[in-house]
Amino acid sequence: MKYKITHRNTFEYDSPVEQSLNTIRLKPRINECQRILSYEIQISPNSVTREYTDIWNNPAGTFYIPQKHDKLEIKTTSIVSIQKAPLMDQLSFSAKMKDIFESQLFKEHYLHYLQSTKYTHLTDVQIAEINDVIGYRNNPIEFSLALMTYLHTHIRYDVDVTNVKTTAQEAYDLKAGVCQDYSHIMIGVLRANGIPARYISGYLYVGKDDDLIGDSATHAWVEIMVPGVGWVGLDPTNDIEALENHTILCAGRDYTDVSPIEGVYTGDGHHTLTVKVNVTKINHL
Repeated sequence: MKYKITHRNTFEYDSPVEQSLNTIRLKPRINECQRILSYEIQISPNSVTREYTDIWNNPAGTFYIPQKHDKLEIKTTSIVSIQKAPLMDQLSFSAKMKDIFESQLFKEHYLHYLQSTKYTHLTDVQIAEINDVIGYRNNPIEFSLALMTYLHTHIRYDVDVTNVKTTAQEAYDLKAGVCQDYSHIMIGVLRANGIPARYISGYLYVGKDDDLIGDSATHAWVEIMVPGVGWVGLDPTNDIEALENHTILCAGRDYTDVSPIEGVYTGDGHHTLTVKVNVTKINHL
């Protein structure tokens, strides 16, 4: 599959700001299943981006605007190629996989993705409530699939009840939220059960499938580490494996590691942010 993705972020300030310094993570990652065919960024007021790779191996960039401005617009245009095939339903948890999974070396290597964070922490009571329904982790593959379906069924998709600062614990108590909340809750349960899991931000191509949710802005899902296979994506918002419809931007421990735009500015005014994302499938390039 090939996709053209346009992502426009517009900041409008109540009063002009003197200057701003910004960090962006808007360039798709490259991996064995995903290639970038082209990438372009346009910033207004005009600025030059310094690109680098962050600690989680994500493409990132910084730019500085020294002059006074009352509006900041960042537009990226990416063309990506993705080739993935369904995997999770076909995997069996072999004895060799189990030996690797339970080894100390495996646990130490993926320690960052086994530790709870502020946004992925769930209480022991919440963990037990979920485990009592879906069972405990004997087979990490089956457990992860069952957890994904459970959250899709028991968490209501609602854009009005949470925000970017909502924690997994809060969203689970509400039994509602958006893709970020589904992902934080799922990661919290997986890590509590000893399964390395990371937070993924990216884009979802919906096309004509009205059952899929998450194409109006950046999407979020989860990847688990399967011994001998690698990172495998699961989308609890939609109860599907993350395959060719999912374009990866960044990976991290939780949302704070992969925030698309972070910045500071000098000025007294508040700002509003408008985000527009458009993902279209292309047949020829």
